[in-house]
Amino acid sequence: MQTIPVSWTAAGTRRMDRQGLLTPAPTAETSPADIAGRMLGAHAQVASAAELSIALRLDGATRTDVRDALTGGHQPAAGHAPAAGHASAAGEQGAGPLPRQATLVKTFGPRGTIHLLPAHDLPCWTGALSALPARPTAFSPEARMTPAQTAEVVAAIGDALTGAELTVDELTEAIVARTGSWAADPVMPAFQTLWPRWRQVTHTAAQRGVLAFGRGRGRKVTYTNPGCTPASATRSLHELVDRYLRAYGPATAEDFAAWLAVPKGWAAELFASLAEKGRIEEVAFVSGRAWLAAGDTAFPDDPPRGLRLLPYFDAYVVACRPRELLFPGSAAARALAGGQAGNYPVLLIDGTVAGVWHQRRSGRRIAITVDPLRRLSAPHRRALDEQVERTAAVLEATADLTLDTLTVGPHA
Repeated sequence: MQTIPVSWTAAGTRRMDRQGLLTPAPTAETSPADIAGRMLGAHAQVASAAELSIALRLDGATRTDVRDALTGGHQPAAGHAPAAGHASAAGEQGAGPLPRQATLVKTFGPRGTIHLLPAHDLPCWTGALSALPARPTAFSPEARMTPAQTAEVVAAIGDALTGAELTVDELTEAIVARTGSWAADPVMPAFQTLWPRWRQVTHTAAQRGVLAFGRGRGRKVTYTNPGCTPASATRSLHELVDRYLRAYGPATAEDFAAWLAVPKGWAAELFASLAEKGRIEEVAFVSGRAWLAAGDTAFPDDPPRGLRLLPYFDAYVVACRPRELLFPGSAAARALAGGQAGNYPVLLIDGTVAGVWHQRRSGRRIAITVDPLRRLSAPHRRALDEQVERTAAVLEATADLTLDTLTVGPHA
């Protein structure tokens, strides 16, 4: 059988088109959760970046649309609020139940980082993430938890968060009440302090479907139990590979390993098994071999067109590879941080990184500075003006544009 050749430009056009970066999807037909699903999650360590990532892919959407999808349209809880109509673990009544219609969930997703994921996809995500090989622990022997302790704490987390939204301190108290004081021993180094022992299994609890982020309580983060039963690990993992290749293929097993932060050898074995089952098929891509979901071999003839301002850790720049083509020439030195994508918001022109940008907000005004790596043509300048207006509209503000050299570092 002849191997199908796929060009970088064809891959770029399809990747952008499938997640609304060529033409934003109509809001009448597409929801924020739909877009998050196509992206395979929106990185949400910086909340405004996740809101911009999703909304810019939806025609006319704003950050409020994304927030409503995450909260069901309810306002943040003012106090200790029980979830899903239940009383809290302490028996208190708060600002009301968690909304039943929330379509996005904020939780720990790919690479163990905070993401917005579609609520209906959470069983698949938790099933797949729980199937990944465990990372080597970085904790000292005296700080580590045994498998039995881990199981006990995860069960306690699930019980304490059922029908409740608890801050870290409240959750610590609830876990100790269900397990013992050892769970709160301050042995976990973090941010120049020591966290309670149990917090090293926060990601594990999320992967097992018993922990997600609740509504913010002022400046404090809360957690809740999303009530998710993980789907079959093997089936979910195979589904995740399929979705990844449809969104970002062609891709290699090594690309998939980097996207999930898992061992390359493990990913290679997974891809080999899927190839044997006929779930994926090999194509010729760039200078080597890569994979697509079986049968998903149609690619457009037109090269990618358009100019976009993508925020921190946008899924497109994090997941698309090869990096040397996505960040060509001086873009790699300017927009990557130690080889890591996403630390700088980027100017994307015709599917490749062509500069960086920065925003500074003051009230309802945003000063946007764009640092292009090449002289912008008149059409590109007009497109940039439109993108600045669109960015401001998403963030519900008014923007001023400046073209200048940026000296700020990553995550500025």
